[in-house]
Amino acid sequence: MDFKQIVKDLLLIEAKELEKAANNVAFDIDKAIDLIMTSKGKLIITGVGKSGLVGAKIAATLASTGTSSFFLHPTEAMHGDLGMIGENDIVLGISYSGESDELVQILPHLKRFNIPLIAMARNPESTLAKYADVFINIKVDKEGCPLDAAPMSSTTLTMAMGDALAVCLMRKRDFKKEDFASFHPGGSLGKQLFVKVDDLLRKENLPVVSRETKLKDAILVMSEGRLGSVIITDKDDKVIALLSDGDLRRALMNDNFSMDCKVEDIATMNPKRLKNKELLASDALQVIEDYKIQLLIVTDENDKLIGVLHIHDLIEAGIK
Repeated sequence: MDFKQIVKDLLLIEAKELEKAANNVAFDIDKAIDLIMTSKGKLIITGVGKSGLVGAKIAATLASTGTSSFFLHPTEAMHGDLGMIGENDIVLGISYSGESDELVQILPHLKRFNIPLIAMARNPESTLAKYADVFINIKVDKEGCPLDAAPMSSTTLTMAMGDALAVCLMRKRDFKKEDFASFHPGGSLGKQLFVKVDDLLRKENLPVVSRETKLKDAILVMSEGRLGSVIITDKDDKVIALLSDGDLRRALMNDNFSMDCKVEDIATMNPKRLKNKELLASDALQVIEDYKIQLLIVTDENDKLIGVLHIHDLIEAGIK
């Protein structure tokens, strides 16, 4: 059995159904968008079975892209949760047949409260479609299922229609990357746009020595600091140099190497430092990568040490 061919055939079937729908956008999308945009309430998605599962995903997509939305199961609505639908809300009902009993049962109640209804179904003559203010046709000619029984192409098209609504609403609202990140502060984009250097800065128990410190003593401080480096300051506590493990290895290759030399004799003078702890952590990572360093020193305007930012801290925090 050629499973690769089965996969290819299935994807082509669903792709063709999406293409046909794309070439026949006959529903009044402008009215649907206007209903949602002018509403002072929420967009509530409802449906049962596979339509309900797809509806839950659509609700999540809308909620994360600026449209206040949640999923409500129609059975739960008939047993008390109908009160979750406010007078300013809009309902998006999903039923491929347009005749799902659980969904049809709540339609008269929506009508009674004058709740606008957007419907997704295959039949414009279905009960759901007739109750709707806007009808979105999700009819497909062929399901991916070899028995033409399990919903596959139709659920794919339904989900795509939900994505299309979300994109239209994003464009209408001029929804930007920063807006998306604010809804996803824990995601990679949110971290790139909101996490600052100060949020990840190490400020306590830093490996700091004076410029007169002997190398053998500085190495002890380096080992205890567990950063692979030692920060060197002058008598005014200003950062003047950095001794890295790389500096130490290079010094060991010199014939005149001595453990009793001053630490600044083999350190990197005037190391790269940052004077803006409010800088985005993602920008600080770019500095670290550009200069090919592991430790970024952060100071105030007078070069006095505030803290350090290690590349490992950035990676562990998910900064990219």
